[in-house]
Amino acid sequence: MMFQSSILLPLLPSLAAAIAPPRMEGMNELWSERFEGPAGASPDRAVWNIMDSINTNNEVQTYTTSNQNLQISGGGTIQFVPRKSPKDGHWTSGRIETVGSWTPEPGKVTKLAASILLGTNSGANKQGMWPAFWALGDAMRHGTEWPMAGEIDIFEQVSGTPKAHGTVHCGNMGGGPCNEPVGRGMDTELPADGVFHEYAVNIDRTNEDWRAQTITWTLNGKSFYVLTGAEINDAPVWSTLAHSPLYLLLNLAVGGDWPGPPNDATLDGYGSMMEVQWVGVWST
Repeated sequence: MMFQSSILLPLLPSLAAAIAPPRMEGMNELWSERFEGPAGASPDRAVWNIMDSINTNNEVQTYTTSNQNLQISGGGTIQFVPRKSPKDGHWTSGRIETVGSWTPEPGKVTKLAASILLGTNSGANKQGMWPAFWALGDAMRHGTEWPMAGEIDIFEQVSGTPKAHGTVHCGNMGGGPCNEPVGRGMDTELPADGVFHEYAVNIDRTNEDWRAQTITWTLNGKSFYVLTGAEINDAPVWSTLAHSPLYLLLNLAVGGDWPGPPNDATLDGYGSMMEVQWVGVWST
């Protein structure tokens, strides 16, 4: 792997003290992570799988375990930092996945949420940057192929554009209920204020009729997209999204089919990073 080193990289001063996730009104916390620890440390491997050498969507980066790409900040956050090698121009970055998974329970609302801050590079200098917070069906870990296992993209941004995207992927390739490989989703304006924001989905199974059940995307608690079972119109496919175990992922990809490759103006490092203050799962 590139950039492997036992020497800690210069740290960006923490932008916020370590804080617990807020109380979610009417909900119980099932699990959360505050990313506490010394500067330069790796995330807890009992909680997170640190991915390396994985590449999908024609991305150009290699994920590594190096603290130059992925590190606890020392201020109660984790930082995903894209780096371009000065030797050969190859990109590296970070990706983690929860060891555990959570199943939305019938009769309840399950919330998946994270507090995220994006680097301060301008959009013109973030071509190809693709930070994301998302969930995959645990069936992926047991042989079910994508997108049949189900995917909920809670937050994505591409190439520094001021948009937060929420999307689902499901069913078979070549169209289907989720219009694969594009997926089904919507975006909302991304605040340009340089602070942490809460990105979440609420999976609502309070209605016994799966057609009336919903997945709702929110930014700072405000809904910007609601998907119903009736819109998917396929009970087994809806089950992969709203009834089955899901695990959580955080990563910063570089390049790929959606944002396209980085160009000569793209800047690496902290200005293009994704920083996460907390992530958690709640249920009514």
